[in-house]
Parts: sequence; C-alpha cells; structure tokens
Amino acid sequence: MAKRLPRRNLFQLAGAAALLRRSVAAQQAPNPEQAAAAAGQAPRRGPMMSGGNPELFPELERRATVALTQGNDRRKNIYNALMAVDTDLQTVLKTRKYVVIKPNFVNTVNQLAASHADAMRGILDYLSERFKGPVVIAESSAGNTQQGFENFKYTALPAEYKRQQVQLIDLNKEAKFERITLLDQDLHIVPVRLAARLLDPDAFVISAAMLKTHNTAIASLSIKNMVLGAPLHYAPGESNRWNEKRKYHVGLRQTHYNMLLTAQRLATSWGASVIDGYEGMEGNGPNSGTPVPSRLALASADFVATDRIAAQCMGIDPEWMGYVKYCGALHLGQFDEKKIDVIGGKVADVKKAYRMHPDIDRELKWQGPMTELPFNLGWVTPQHGPVNG
Repeated sequence: MAKRLPRRNLFQLAGAAALLRRSVAAQQAPNPEQAAAAAGQAPRRGPMMSGGNPELFPELERRATVALTQGNDRRKNIYNALMAVDTDLQTVLKTRKYVVIKPNFVNTVNQLAASHADAMRGILDYLSERFKGPVVIAESSAGNTQQGFENFKYTALPAEYKRQQVQLIDLNKEAKFERITLLDQDLHIVPVRLAARLLDPDAFVISAAMLKTHNTAIASLSIKNMVLGAPLHYAPGESNRWNEKRKYHVGLRQTHYNMLLTAQRLATSWGASVIDGYEGMEGNGPNSGTPVPSRLALASADFVATDRIAAQCMGIDPEWMGYVKYCGALHLGQFDEKKIDVIGGKVADVKKAYRMHPDIDRELKWQGPMTELPFNLGWVTPQHGPVNG
C-alpha cells in the first residue's frame, strides 16, 4: 500500500475545507437559540442551530433501506437483518475478492463496550451462504487488539468457519497505511495514518458496530466505528508510543469535521453497516456506561441511513450527530428520513430513551456559534462598515 498522500485526497481536502468555511460563515448568523442564550434561557436540544443551505447541499435522491430486527437471539437478529437487505448487499459483494469485518474494540476487557463474538457469528452465518471468498476480522483497537480477540473469544471463530478461511488481524501490528490530512486544534493541517486494509478496493468492508452513547460524538454507531478504528497507533512491543487516534480529539467542531474527512476516504470500500443492539450502552459511553436490553439489530448498505435509524432507536435526535449529518450532506449516504425505508420492524416499537453522557450539553455546543475565533478581517459589519476596507 502506498504511503504517500494520494492526489485525490488533496482535492477531497480542498472541497472539505470549503465546506468548513461555509459552515463557519453560517454559524455567525443570529438564530433563535443564540437569542435564548442571551436572554438567559437554556437552548433547545432540537434541530441543528447553525442549519444548512439547501442550495449548497442539494438533496440526495437515492432511497435507502434499513433492516430492523428484534428478538432474544443476538446471532439470529444480525443474520435476519442481513438477509432482509441481501439484494442491496449482493450488488457490491459479488464484485469483491474478500470481506473485512471491522468490530469495535474501544475496550479490550469490558464486553459491554466491545463487539460480541456472536455478532460475528451472525455475520459469518450470512456470508457462509452467499460469499465464497476469504473473510478477515480486523481491528485497530484503542488498546491491544490481540488481547481483545482472546478476551472476547474471537479465537474460536477460525475453526468454526474453516471454509471462510477466517483470519484475525491486528491492524496496528500489520502496520500498512495510507495518509490523509485532518485539522488540528489550531485548524492547521496534520497527516494521519489510516489502516490500508480498510481502504482496499478489493475488500467488502462490514462495520460491525454497537448501540452506544459517546463522550464526544453523541453516539458511537457504524460510521464512528469505522473512522476511529481506521487510524493506527503503535504496535505491541513498539518503543515509540505514537497514536493517530488522538488527532481526532482536538475540539468539538474539528472532531465532527475530521470524522467526515475520514469517512470520505473510507466510503469507497464500505459494503454493509451492521449494528448490534442486543445490549446497548447508555450513560458514560463508549467505555463505562450501563447496559440497555434493546434486543435489536440493524443492517443496510447505507451507513448514514443506518446510523440515523439507530439513533432514533436510542431516542437520540439524529441532528445532534454532526459527523453523520455532514456525511449525508456530502452524499455518502441518505440522511433524509423521508427517503429511508425501514423494513422488518418499526422504530416506534423498539425505541428506548437512552440516558445520554453527562457531558451532553457541552457535546452539543458544536451546533452553536464559533465564538472561539476572533472576528473575520475584511468582513462588512452593520455597525462599522467594511473592516480593513
């Protein structure tokens, strides 16, 4: 895999930078939430405060289908959800040489915070009937990935699915990467190394995510699982302790924006979004929250649509999740609820109001005015006319 910054990423960065400039400009405009804050009233937790210009972001016309299943068998829930959208998945699956399943190991000790082996079995059951190529389960854990494979009993899977030639791969140890460019806390560009296997055009990448609240991004779902799983860190035993994941935790707005940039680069290899909601996490997610027995699963070929519906199942306003809405605005998937067909079950029948992270009020400030920046030189102000004019 190449380690040089691909030329196409420079164009992606330029386009994304333009998006940021438009977003900052939009955030300067007065709105009812700012007026309420000035009057000493609490802002409403509703639609995005900064809004968006429909002329700048034309709607995505393509419809999306999200399967929603519920039952008392985690493995069966996931299998049934994938079967429900099989026609959508086969279009791309049959063109790929192998499958990469990307679990969520933000924690390698606490099972509630990590993808369950039975979730992998549900996916592998589906693939065993419909795909003849090999399957890789690959993760760049925040900790020691191999420790996660062992603690969560993933090591039993290769023997159970011999025909699928299942391999367990620590992406940090594999150490193959491509670079993209993000923004740091000072809005300067910085390079970040992403796992090359998750960018492989020959791979059909399945995000095996969970229903979890999050301490920065509101909720951790399928897109979050991919974009924060792709950045690498030092391999086990390596003396130089570097960590690219830290480059995403640089500010409320930059986090959402950097996740968008990463999603843009990863999206060409995305095949299926699978969310295991058998036992979700509320409160102090994504590591130390408490369980919620939602007993559901979701699957789709559209990651944005899946995350929107998953958020609704958790009682979360999808508008709160900036990175998901940004991905929808740039047509990485369908964010418009009116153009998403939910099959197999109804959100209203499974919806539970998850308790949010204690920092939710601070997390939502990404929606408000960007007061941390000084005034913009050269702008015309009503009071003073042209600045530096």
